[in-house]
Formats: sequence, C-alpha cells, structure tokens
Amino acid sequence: MKFILHFWVLFCCLYALSKNIYARPDTVSVGALFTFNSTIGRAAKIAISAAVNEINNDSSILPGTNLVVEMQDSNCSGFVGIVQALQFMEKDTVAIIGPQSSVIAHVISHVANELQVPMLSFGATDPTLTSLQFPFLVRTTRSDHFQMAAVADLVDYYEWKQVTAIYIDDDYGRNGIASLGDELVKRRGKISYKAAVRPGAKKSEMASVLVRVALMESRVVILHANPDSGLALLSLARNLGMTSSGYVWIATDWLSSILDSSPRLDIGLLSTMQGFLTLRQHTENTRRKSMLASKWSALVKKDSVDDLFLINSYGFYAYDTVWILAYALDAYFSRGGNISFSNDTKLHEVGAGGLQLKAMTVFDGGRLLLERIQQVNFTGATGPVKFDTDGNLIRPAYDIVNIVGSGLRTVGHWSNYSGLSTSLPETLYMKPAKRIRGDQKLHTVIWPGETTVRPRGWVFPNNGIELKIGVPNRASYRQFVSVDNNSGTVRGFCIDVFVAAANLLQYPVPFKFVPFGDGSQNPSYPDLINNILTNEFDAVVGDIAIVTNRTRVVDFTQPYVESGLVVLTSVKKQSSSGWAFLQPFTIKMWFSFSTLFFAHREDTRSTLGRFVIIIWLFVVLIIQSSYTASLTSILTVQQLISPITGIDSLVASDEPIGFQVGSFAESYLVNELGVSRHRLKSLGSPDEYKQALELGPANGGVTAIVDEGPYVEIFLLLHPKFAVVGSEFTKSGWGFAFPRDSPLAVDLSTSILALSENGDLQRIHDKWLANDAAMSTSQNNELESDRLQVYSFSGLFLICGVACLVALAIHAGILFHKYCEQRRQMSADGSSRSSRSSFRAFLSFADRREMDAHIASKDKAGGDHSISARSSSSVSTAASRDGRTASG
Repeated sequence: MKFILHFWVLFCCLYALSKNIYARPDTVSVGALFTFNSTIGRAAKIAISAAVNEINNDSSILPGTNLVVEMQDSNCSGFVGIVQALQFMEKDTVAIIGPQSSVIAHVISHVANELQVPMLSFGATDPTLTSLQFPFLVRTTRSDHFQMAAVADLVDYYEWKQVTAIYIDDDYGRNGIASLGDELVKRRGKISYKAAVRPGAKKSEMASVLVRVALMESRVVILHANPDSGLALLSLARNLGMTSSGYVWIATDWLSSILDSSPRLDIGLLSTMQGFLTLRQHTENTRRKSMLASKWSALVKKDSVDDLFLINSYGFYAYDTVWILAYALDAYFSRGGNISFSNDTKLHEVGAGGLQLKAMTVFDGGRLLLERIQQVNFTGATGPVKFDTDGNLIRPAYDIVNIVGSGLRTVGHWSNYSGLSTSLPETLYMKPAKRIRGDQKLHTVIWPGETTVRPRGWVFPNNGIELKIGVPNRASYRQFVSVDNNSGTVRGFCIDVFVAAANLLQYPVPFKFVPFGDGSQNPSYPDLINNILTNEFDAVVGDIAIVTNRTRVVDFTQPYVESGLVVLTSVKKQSSSGWAFLQPFTIKMWFSFSTLFFAHREDTRSTLGRFVIIIWLFVVLIIQSSYTASLTSILTVQQLISPITGIDSLVASDEPIGFQVGSFAESYLVNELGVSRHRLKSLGSPDEYKQALELGPANGGVTAIVDEGPYVEIFLLLHPKFAVVGSEFTKSGWGFAFPRDSPLAVDLSTSILALSENGDLQRIHDKWLANDAAMSTSQNNELESDRLQVYSFSGLFLICGVACLVALAIHAGILFHKYCEQRRQMSADGSSRSSRSSFRAFLSFADRREMDAHIASKDKAGGDHSISARSSSSVSTAASRDGRTASG
C-alpha cells in the first residue's frame, strides 16, 4: 500500500512538471504596423481586428491563449514606420504584422533577421523582398513579380511591343518596373521610356513628366504608383488630353483597391479613367470570404468610422495574415515552444550611446515559429493559404478589370498557371496547363474613346521631324531604285511600293529620301544598313535582301519581293537530231517492238491463244504510248549543254565567278560556301554581265554569275541566249529596314500584305519590271526555239525517199524485163521501130500492166471464172492494140 502511495505521488509530480513545460502563455503580443488613413490601411485595420476577435473566440485554436495585436499608425512616413517597428522590438513582440510599405520593409527586415522576429507583410509587394535575402520577412500577399508578369502577358496579348512606364521613384516603384522590363523582354517587348515621379512631387513636377510622356511614340502607359500620386497623375493626364482615343492606360492594383473600397463611385473620378484597365488580386469565393463580407458593414460601424467603405483585396489578405500567425503559434505551442527572449551580444558590443538598443532582445523561438508559419495550410478568405519553396503564396492570380461607364467590368483573369483566360483561375488548376498564345483569351474591352477596336499602341512622335530614309543610289538595274542626281528625285519599283504602303497607314508619316552612294557604281549595302545603327537614317528603303546577319541589327518588314541566289551562265541550245526518232528505244527494244507487225498474222483458234495475244497487244499499246511521249520530249524540249549544272558544280570547279557590286552574294559565296575570294569578279551592269559571260573564263570573263533572282529576270528579258542553271539555292526576299523593335515596321508589313491582296503590288511590278518590248522579244525567241524544223525529221524523209527510189527502181526493172520478153515474142513480125517508138511502147506496156493490176484487185471477189474471162478479154484487147501499134 505504501509503495502504491509513493508511485501515485511520483506520477502527479511528473504530470505537473509536464504541464508546466507545455503550458501555453495567457497572452501573446503581436505588433501591427501600417498606415491607418490609407486605402489599404483602413480595410486592414478592421479586417485584423475581426480576425483577432474570431481567433480569441474560437476554442479550437490557441486554447487558453489570448492573441493581442497592438496596432501602430506609420502615417505614410518611412521614418515613423522605422521608429515604431524598433519600438515593437523592445516589447517582447513575437511577430509583426506588416509593414504595409515596401520602403519600410527593406529597412526593418534587417532588424527582423537579427532579432529573429517574423514579419508578415500583407502590403509590401516589392519583388526584390525575397526570402533569400530577408528570411524573416514573410509576404502574405502577392509579389509584384507576378503582377508584372500579368501586365506583360496583357501587353503581349494585344501585340504591343513598346510601353511607357510611369512610376514612383522609390523601392516599390523602381523594382516593380524593373520586373516589368524583365518580363517584357521575355515576350520580345520593352519599356521604351521610363518616367520616374519623385515621392511627394508637386503637380507641376507631375505635369512636366506627363508632357515628356506625351512626346513619346508609345501610347501604352503602365502606371505603377500609390493611390494619392496615382489619382493626381490621372487628373493631370486628362487635362493634357492623354486619356483620349488612341491611348492605352494599364494601372496596377493600387487603382482597383481605391475603386473596390468606394461604395459609391465618384462620376467625376471615373470620367478621368474611362476605358482604363487595372489589375486586382484575385480572391476565391470561400466561406470565410463570404462571412467577412456579410458582416463588413457592421464591423465598419462598430469601429466608429464616419465614412462607410468596402473591403478590398488587401483587406482579405490582412485578415488571412492574422489567421496564418494564429495557426503557426498554435503549432508552435503544441510542439513545446515557449515565449522567451535573450540579449543580443552584438548590440552590447556596438555601444548604443543614448539609444536604448539593449532593450531589443532576440526571440529565442523565432526560427521555429518561422518554420511553423511556412508550413501553414488552410483555406482562408482569399483561397488556399500555403507557401511554396520560394516563400510565395501558391496560385498567384489577378483579375483584369475594365473601367466602363459608372462601374467596373471584369474582362478576364490571369494566373501563373494558365495565363489569360475568361474562366476563373481556380477552375483551371484541375486541367493541364496551356500557355499557348492561341489559348489566351479575354472578353471585349472598351478602350478610351468608347471604342472596341484595339488601339495601335503607338503614334508617330509629335516632334515635327521627318524620317530620314536612306535609298541606294544604284548604277545598274535602275528599275528598282533610281536617283536623279540633278533634281534629287527618287523613283523605281521599290520606292513606289514603299509610298503605296505608307499611304495605307492610318496616320501620317512625314519622310524624305536621302540617297546613299554617288551613282557611279552600286553602293555597299552593309554600310547602308549600318547607317540605321548610327542614327544616320531612320529607315532604309530599296532592294534590301533580308539575310541573317542583317536581321540581327535591324528589323525588316514583310517581304514584298521573293528573292534568292541563282546561277546564270551562257548556254548552247542544241537542236534535235534528224535521227531523233531512233533515240527513245535501244536496238533490243526495236527488235522486240518489231513483233507488233507479225503477231496479227498468226491464225489463233484457241481461247488461251487469244488471251495471250490480247495481253501482248496491251503491252504493245503501252510501249507505243511510251515511245510517243519520249519522242515528243526529245523533239520539243530544248537540251541545254553547259559544264555548269548548278551551284554545286560551280563551287567544285576552279572557274571564275561573277557577282553584282554591293550584293550579299559575295559574302555568301565566301563565308557560307567556302569559295576562294580570288575566284570572284565584281560586275556592275547588265552589259558587263553579257560581256563577261561571252568572253568566258579563258578570255578574262567568268564561267557563271551568282546573283539574286529579280536582277537575273530583268537580264534574261534583254538577253535570252543566257539561262539559269540549277535551282534557286537560297530563299529570302526584299524588305524595308527599320531600327530594332520599330512599330512602324509592323504597320508597314500589314500595309504590304494589303497591297498584295488588292492587286496593287502586282500592278506596280508590271509598271516597272514588265517591259513590253523585251518580253515580246523574249517570247518570240522562245516560240522560234520551240518550232519543229525539217531537219528534225530529215532521217525519216531520207529513209522514206530511199525506200521509194529502191521500190521504183525494182518495179521499173521488172516491168522492163517483161517488156523485153514481150518484144522478143513479137520480133517474129519483122517490124522495126525507132527508139522513140520503143520508149512509147514501153510506157504503153507499163500503163496496161497497171490497169490490169487495178482491175484484178477490184474483181478479185468475183471468183476464178470471172477473173479468167476478164483476163482473156484483156489479152485479146491488148493483142489488137499491139497490132494497131505495130501497123502504125
């Protein structure tokens, strides 16, 4: 019994000791630092108080512990905020909710790292406030890194390439815009002009900034400011006429926070931002959100606030921030954590002077509490609350809001998972991620000027300066570009295409042509392009080939002419031989084909024999058709004989090669095909082309010329005895060159496509490049070369003539022999005849024989009897005729 009593006492002591170790404190002190009288601060103050009350009244979280949040008003002052944050550090505060300002967060985060006091900020969105540099700063809202990614996707969706950024020149503004620049570069866009506004700037300073923005060509303005300065800038922009049609204004979420907080939107305020787009942090429709929104009006009245206002997205995030801390503290205490502080040896070593630095102590459980904060996982008012490995809340998303009329209209959503979509982001997480451009979608936006037509996004700079457009002053092929050195007039196919495309633009573009080169020889096209880089020219118009090394330094329009390098050489056109009809078949084939003339002579009686004959006749039919097709090709297709058959054989040879002065063909042959430079010979005009090809490599000329297709087409119209051999071995085109990322290049590309579709491009081509006289001569030459001559069939005529002569000679010999026999039979009469009478008698004999043969063939079907009778009659008739002849 005594043993049992001792055991019971020991058990009670151990239980009491364990209860003391895991005992929760009665209260936990937490600091809150933000600006009470601000759009974000007003909502945050009530939301934090509501969350604290709910937590303290909920026995399932922090049982036995009362959460006390001490709020301090930084009053929009960075200095006051820093001082108040340091005061919290002196009061054994386990955590700080805030700060609201990114500027204050940058400073206080260093102190929080040293004293190991977690700071949970629902308003510091600066993307450079990372957990790597400031591990004890926990961002419980969305980083501007995601907001700027959403803005960049929005700009890319509407195909704008340049934007103007207006921002407040502090950590929040500068770092946010820097992030926007990085995101735009990923999408091949850029910030063309950054307009920084000094914090606390006067209206005159703001107006000066806006005037400079108005002079820029970009009309897409990104406004990243705070509520007070942002509204002032918008008011001034309206007065300067910068909110009218043609402009695009995209404001970050500061503007949506203002508008969401206003129960009755000011019509005058809305009139300054009609057609604007703004972003809002997306919050899901959760139970806690609905509960907080339903009792918001009562909470506002309870706080004795005179002006009624609504909750904005930052209010929801402030509400969730308190719950994050409560769940983390509950887990911290459940795992044996306690509230204890210790002195920082570094502060003792510094020597504080008059400052009470020794009062600031290190939170011993700060690192463990930070771990518990990073591990929270619950559904709050904003949606799922959980941190990723980088310390950011999961599922970042924004609403795209269009300001129209007297209210706001959500035209879509953006999420880091699926990009732009008209569906709620939370409904897309169960589907495969699709960031394909074609899948991005938004509802129709009403832009400034009450139009649904997408603004172009830029205008020609309003500075009255004409564009200086460089044009090559060519010495040859002046159909493309020609400059009158006396009057300075620039004409040609390329010039007309550019002028026609510029006339299709929806805005005026003043420009002047500036010739490049002296006109005595073709200028260097690489030097012409480089003048864009040195700002000597604003653009280059002419026969400019779009090649790889040029696209690295300038932007080209849509090609208006297809071009590529071809091989031009002199050729001999070989006429078809008189014995060409023998070429389709070999000797063996001719022997096989001869059976065609004997197969039908066989008398086929069996079915199998007829079957074989039918198959063989079908084979002969195919052979005959093939022979016809092959002979047609031999007689009509011209055979080009040249040692050069294309670029491969040209490069493999050691013969000289010609190229046009100024053409990229020289660098292509040397750098891409490895042709030795000593083999290349520059040529400046079509006459030099003709002369060099006619001379040939043996007499100081060239064996072939490598040039672009459009030039070669012009040359062949004038000199059809030359020809292109092989196929085009490069594919490119001609375009107009502009500086990199020039929006004018994009608009002119659209105009060139319109010229192609409406037929104007072809009409300009026909005007300059379709020379009627040259085309007529070329067509006549081609027609003459396609005609078949007597020589092409001389072999057939010769065979036919010889056969006729041989047959005639044999036939005459046979007749003469029969005539002689008849003469010998009649020689017994003793009559003598002259040579003339003998010749006439022979002709008469031949005529009778021909008549007999004709009658015999006609009466052959009459039977043997009829034939015999007619023969006797003929013989008697002939005898009497001979008798008359002899007597005569």
